Amino acid sequence: MSAEATNPEAHPEARPELRRRGRSRLDLRRLGRAALLGPTSRDRLPDAIGHVAEAHRAHHPDADMSILRRAYLLAESSHRGQMRKSGEPYITHPLAVTLILAELGAETTTLTASLLHDTVEDTDVTLDQVRAEFGDEVCFIVDGVTKVEKIDYGAAAEPETFRKMLVATGNDVRVMSIKLADRLHNMRTLGVMRPEKQARIAKVTRDVLIPLAERLGVQALKTELEDLVFAILHPEEYESTRALIAAHAGERDPLPGIADSVRTVLREAGITAEVQVRPRHFVSVHRISRTRGELRGSDFGRILILVGENADCYGVLGELHTCFTPVVSEFKDFIATPKFNLYQSLHTAVATPEGYVAEVIVRTRQMHRVAEAGVVALGNPYATATPDAAADPDEERVDPTRPGWLSRLLDWQQSAPDPDTFWTVLRAELAQDREITVFRADGGTLGLPAGASCIDAAYAQHGEAAHGCIGARVNGRLTSLSSPLSDGDTVQLLLAQDASSGPSAEWLDHARTPAARIAISRWLESHPERAMATTTAARAPLSVVGVRGGGANAVADLPDATVRLAGCCTPVPPDAVAGFLVRGGAVTVHRIQCAAVAQMRAVGRTSVAVHWRATADCRVTLLAESFGRPHLLADLTEAIAREGVEVVSATVEPPVEGRVRHTYTLQLPDAAGLPALMRAMRDVPGVYDVSRA
Repeated sequence: MSAEATNPEAHPEARPELRRRGRSRLDLRRLGRAALLGPTSRDRLPDAIGHVAEAHRAHHPDADMSILRRAYLLAESSHRGQMRKSGEPYITHPLAVTLILAELGAETTTLTASLLHDTVEDTDVTLDQVRAEFGDEVCFIVDGVTKVEKIDYGAAAEPETFRKMLVATGNDVRVMSIKLADRLHNMRTLGVMRPEKQARIAKVTRDVLIPLAERLGVQALKTELEDLVFAILHPEEYESTRALIAAHAGERDPLPGIADSVRTVLREAGITAEVQVRPRHFVSVHRISRTRGELRGSDFGRILILVGENADCYGVLGELHTCFTPVVSEFKDFIATPKFNLYQSLHTAVATPEGYVAEVIVRTRQMHRVAEAGVVALGNPYATATPDAAADPDEERVDPTRPGWLSRLLDWQQSAPDPDTFWTVLRAELAQDREITVFRADGGTLGLPAGASCIDAAYAQHGEAAHGCIGARVNGRLTSLSSPLSDGDTVQLLLAQDASSGPSAEWLDHARTPAARIAISRWLESHPERAMATTTAARAPLSVVGVRGGGANAVADLPDATVRLAGCCTPVPPDAVAGFLVRGGAVTVHRIQCAAVAQMRAVGRTSVAVHWRATADCRVTLLAESFGRPHLLADLTEAIAREGVEVVSATVEPPVEGRVRHTYTLQLPDAAGLPALMRAMRDVPGVYDVSRA
């Protein structure tokens, strides 16, 4: 299967399984008859799985086929007499699913489980029999793809089946690989179903299976599923797209000529590369037709360049951008920064002298295999496991290929016991088609969906302990919990020491991950008084004003002039200062770094030289930012008093998201004591920053 073939039969160059050894498409009815007849000899593989064996050996030449023979014989004998709604013997379905996976390069254990994936569900074969005959791993995978009994779950059977498969996938991604191939073959043969059932299955495929295929990187399955769903759910648009592609087939295609030019350029540069023209699939053509309007010949495909090493990818890129005109806005480097679904490639676009723009993808052959097959290409995730760990079926299996989004999904599903909630939230989670990585302060990382906020990061890192989160620093700067995060940010979550702290209802407006939303909702349900409380009520700032003020200790070189220290920057000795004459004959003194200095000069204010008096006392305004808690104002005032400093005035603003801002105007007996005063204020519990105004 090609991840991008518009018409697989019309483009054999895009189908490696057709190119290898000249195989044709399978006749499932013929395979069904061969399955019923059985093998002609007990010492050779049954004829019905000859194609599977051939495809498997193409990827794994040394594979032991005996286990496949035994799995096939069990599957064929178990399903004997069962028929599909299409009229084919049922054994053709596990054969077709196994062939799909074999062509993607799946290893022998996956193919064995694929042949048996419906035996426990639809026949008298039990899991114990599978375990005894084929081992724990095959048994685990078969159990993972086996549906729950509808008689036990009723209408909740479908969501609970997916929950079961996802939990199993968290321990072994091969479970979902088989499920995706299973759904692909079912979608290929969906035409025998009633239209309403076709639409229902297609919608579940669109909302759940296609996003899972994308996240697991199995593009070869994802793109064909997209086209099949497109044809069922949007038949008119599908037909118009097919007509558009058919019309293009009769026109001159510029891409082969561009590919020849690329081959010449790379050959002259001494770079060994394979250059292919990759037709777009139906949904891809439909999408670009909606964004670009009328399509040109080069829009119906892309040029794929395969090389041997990573460095060759950048060498190819340099030659392309040197010999053709690059479209800079189209360049993306997914090698240096891979997508969250394992995808790696260089994407660019070049313009030809004839005015065509060709999209180009550059990758190594290994990257190409992973781009097509995703997690299927990773083989057996337990190949390096210790024998003891592999032998215990009850021990939790930690899959080294498990991506971050799947770990998040497994975490929040435990908090969603209601099947309807699980089903709704699952679809919403899978609709998030991009992921970011943020760094924790302790050096770890968090994988989050794009658009996630500090609230999501808090629950991802701390679980229910995040109820007490009162702030966050992003890239070293304090920010609100509602602030969205970007890829590569470093986030430090700040937790309250007060056990009674909890989230507010407003957090739900900024939480994007299901885990955060479920945890917040459950806490609010158990604390209705907090859920009803409003944090947006306007409150006037609390102000405390001292009984006396201090005089300025700056002197201007202007006789009898009144000198005022600017409130915007509150200069103190020994700050470098500048004075300006203002209305009324007064001189205003600013720190040199103050933005008002440039403004004064811009409007032509008269500059006046100023200097500090010999006396050391001074007045300064400080801003203290803290997390709200009882007795905070009293503790800060006490810390200031211990330093021998007089409070001229103090203003406390209303709390915002648990944070409080204090503004103090202070009279210091000695300006040299300012750094010690600021340190003492920062040491007060709950205060995270103190700065000059």
